[in-house]
Amino acid sequence: MIGDKEIAPMSCKTVLSVMSARHTFEDLHKAIAFCQATNAHLVQLVIGFGAMPPYSGYGDATASIWISERDRELAQLAEKINSVKAELAATGLSYEVQEFFCDFPWAPDLLGQRALYADITLIGGEMVSDEDLRGFVIDGALFHSPTPALIVPKVGSLAWPPQTALIAWDSTQEASRVVHQALDVLKAAERVHVTMVDPIALSGLQGEEPGADIAAYLARHGIKVSVDVIASGTRAISDVLQQHATDIGAQLIIMGCYGHSRLRERIFGGVSRAMVQNVSLPVLMGR
Repeated sequence: MIGDKEIAPMSCKTVLSVMSARHTFEDLHKAIAFCQATNAHLVQLVIGFGAMPPYSGYGDATASIWISERDRELAQLAEKINSVKAELAATGLSYEVQEFFCDFPWAPDLLGQRALYADITLIGGEMVSDEDLRGFVIDGALFHSPTPALIVPKVGSLAWPPQTALIAWDSTQEASRVVHQALDVLKAAERVHVTMVDPIALSGLQGEEPGADIAAYLARHGIKVSVDVIASGTRAISDVLQQHATDIGAQLIIMGCYGHSRLRERIFGGVSRAMVQNVSLPVLMGR
C-alpha cells in the first residue's frame, strides 16, 4: 500500500515504468499507485523483443518462419499498447505510453536512452521474475542512464514513502550516490538504519568508526538515523541484509550496485545481483 504522507519523495516528476507485451497488468497497477502517491507523470514503456534475423543455410524457409514470428510479436505489442492506454485513461493520471520493439543485443542501450528523461525507473515484480528480460531491463536502467531504479517484488506492497528504510552502506561512490538521490525519501522516513556488514575499521577504507561519517551527514539533514554493524559469519551478504531489513521492519532497502566490474559481477555474482534475483522488499538501486 502506498503511504499517504504529503510529500513527493526524490522530487519524482517523471516515472518510467517498464513492462513486457507478454506480461499482465500487475506491474502497471503498481506504477499507477506509485504515480498517484507522488503526483508524477507516468511514462509507461511497453517492450517487445524479437528474435535475431536468421543466419543459416536453410534459405527462404527459415526466413519465412522468422518473419511470421516477428509479425506475431509486433501484433502482440500493438494489442498490449491499446490495452494499457485504456487502463490508464480511467486513472486521471498524467501519462504517456511508449512502445519499444527491438532485437535483444540492442535492448539495454535503447532502454537506457528512455531512462535519461525520468527521475526514477520502476521495475515491477513481474519483470523481476522474467528471467529472459530482467537482465536487459536492469542493465539498461542502471548502466545506460544516471536514473536510479526502484525494484519492487511480486509479493507484498510498496509503502511510499517508507516509514523505515535500510541503507546498505559500504563507503563506495555507488552507495553515496544513491543516498544523495534518496535524501527526500530518507527525510520522510521515521527511522533510517545505516547497515554495514563486516566493515573494516581503517581510515583509508570505512573510517576508524565505520558508519559514523554517513550517519553524521544524514543527521545534519534532520534524518533520524542509527548505525547497525553486522557480522555475516557464513551467510551471504545479501541474505544478511534482507534478514536484517525484515527484523527492523524496513519497507525499503537503499543500496549502490555493482561496486566492481560488470564482467566480474556477471561471472561471479555479487551482492547486488543476488538482491535483484531474490528480492523480498522494494530496493532502490543506483550507481
